[in-house]
Amino acid sequence: MNDATQPFRVDVVDYAPALPDLRTVRETVFVQEQQVPIEEEWDALDPDCVHVLARSFDGTPIGTGRLTPEHKIGRMAVLRDWRGNGVGDAMLLALIEAAHQRGWREVSLHAQVSAIDFYLRHGFQPYGERFWEAGIEHQSMRRSLAGPKAIDDRETAIATIVALVDNARRGLWIYTRELDPGLFDHPAVVDAFRRFGTSGRGVEAHFLLQDAAAPQRAHAPLLALAQRLPSIFLFREVDDPVDRAYPSAYLANDAGGCYFRTLGHRFDGEADLHAPGRARQLRMAFMAVWERARTVSEYRVLGI
Repeated sequence: MNDATQPFRVDVVDYAPALPDLRTVRETVFVQEQQVPIEEEWDALDPDCVHVLARSFDGTPIGTGRLTPEHKIGRMAVLRDWRGNGVGDAMLLALIEAAHQRGWREVSLHAQVSAIDFYLRHGFQPYGERFWEAGIEHQSMRRSLAGPKAIDDRETAIATIVALVDNARRGLWIYTRELDPGLFDHPAVVDAFRRFGTSGRGVEAHFLLQDAAAPQRAHAPLLALAQRLPSIFLFREVDDPVDRAYPSAYLANDAGGCYFRTLGHRFDGEADLHAPGRARQLRMAFMAVWERARTVSEYRVLGI
């Protein structure tokens, strides 16, 4: 069984060059494991679809998914040893983002009955009667792409943060209590920040902390990354008593995405990858506090 802390990444890939990797995952999961006839697994739509591929840190393919021209998500597959690690969540968010970029207002899918709860977590709703496809019982589901979606578990929270960081153009604004353990120390999140910081686009990530000492005591991995990229990762601690009483936490990017948690010590909240008005509001509130916060000078001992 794979260690659930191992990092992975999800990319939109070109079909032809990625076909061997797509085959590795889809034929392992669908053909070998679920006994789907191979002639039913591959169809004429594949070359015209948007494909996402999840890879482990060493480049090994571990998951696939696709978005068809008919606005349908499908062929979601994760290798057995990687299930339960958030790979499916990250791939689904990448496909939803691809649909957003194309201006689509809704996406649908045929969910295997065993996966209905997974899609319910991501805002999909069932419709119609259940049916059988390739010998497996399915349920049609759809999701509107307008408006915020509820985040109520750690896996979805992590996938959402990764999507927001990866979608950022040049700026990120993060209001956090103490670089929230369980979220900002997860390898997939740290890896997303590493990609952001090394993109060469003149980027900056601003962090407002309520307790700057806690991440230092915990040897938070983001601090080690910031030590190598001190001009990109900027930290301040709220100082005003009113600011210190603020109970919430949030992340906003300059691409119109945000994830807001009413109670900053919890994972649950709401997120929207395309809410420019709300993201702008959060950035403005952030900068007002940033101006009166203190620079975390003790991090400079670490070379930050």
